[in-house]
Amino acid sequence: MESVKVQDFALCPKFEKTFSFLGKKWNGLIIDVFVEDGPQRFVDLAKKIPEVSDRVLVERIKELTAEGILAKDENLYCLTEKGVDLEKTLSEIKKWSEKWITAEECS
Repeated sequence: MESVKVQDFALCPKFEKTFSFLGKKWNGLIIDVFVEDGPQRFVDLAKKIPEVSDRVLVERIKELTAEGILAKDENLYCLTEKGVDLEKTLSEIKKWSEKWITAEECS
């Protein structure tokens, strides 16, 4: 019997980096609020995502700002060009989830 060589599998570092921040809890939803509603004050963003604590929201905003996805202008946070570029990606993820994720999986 022939032995099958198993190849080492390594993700592309850019892919890993992308999912390290997009896959973090709340980040996709935070970005989606900005895509849908535009610039936000912290208090308004917090009202739109009441399930997340203020402490975690502050942490996620700092991370997304450090990644260049969000920027702060006066009292408003907004998507940067890099953040706006995620709109199509988020739209495709929503389409996929509507097709493949059942309501029971969300409860």
